[in-house]
Amino acid sequence: MAFDTFDEGINYGGVRSKNEIRTLICYLFRSIDKPLDKATIIEAIQQKGLANYFETSSCFDDLISHNNLVRDENNPELYVLTENGKMVANQLENTLPITVKEKAYTCAIALLEQRRIEKENAVVISKTDKGFNVNCRISGGDIDLVAIDIYAPDNKQAKLIKKNFHKNPEILYKVIMATVTNDKDLVKDCLEDMKYFKK
Repeated sequence: MAFDTFDEGINYGGVRSKNEIRTLICYLFRSIDKPLDKATIIEAIQQKGLANYFETSSCFDDLISHNNLVRDENNPELYVLTENGKMVANQLENTLPITVKEKAYTCAIALLEQRRIEKENAVVISKTDKGFNVNCRISGGDIDLVAIDIYAPDNKQAKLIKKNFHKNPEILYKVIMATVTNDKDLVKDCLEDMKYFKK
C-alpha cells in the first residue's frame, strides 16, 4: 500500500495512508457503536502514535464530505456512522493490522470512560484572595454523594488536585466514608485500591 501521509509522530506499526486512516476511523465508530466527537477519535488514534494528527483530522473531514459520517440528531457536536461508513468499515476492516485496531479501540474506550467520570464528578476551581478553592463533587446520579472544598495555594496545585480527583473519584469517596464511619475494613480496602491507583 502506498504511503501518502505525513509520518511525523507515528510510531512503528502505525498507519501511513489516507485510506487506512479513514478505515480506522470508520472501524472505531462501528465498534464503539455510539455517537462520538472528533476530538475523541483523533486523540484515540494519536495517543499511541497510530497516525499523524493533521492527517487524521483531514481524513475525518473527508469522511464527513463523502457522507460516511453525519452529525448526530440529538447532539450536533457528535457524529454517527452512515450506511456508507458502515460499508467502509465492514469491507476494509481486514486491511488494518490487528494491533492498530486494538490499540485505537482501547484508547477510545478509556477516553470515553474518563470523560464520563469528569462529567459525572464535577470539579470547579475558583480564585480566592488567599489562593484557589477546588470544589469536588462525587455524583450518585440525581444527588451529590460528596461535595468537598479543598484549598490550593496556587493554580498549578489546584489543577493537580482536579487531575488526580478525576483519575478515580471512587477512592476519595471510600476514604471519606471509611474515616467518618470508622470502618477499619473499608480503610484496608482503600489502601489496597491505592496500590493500583495510576500515577
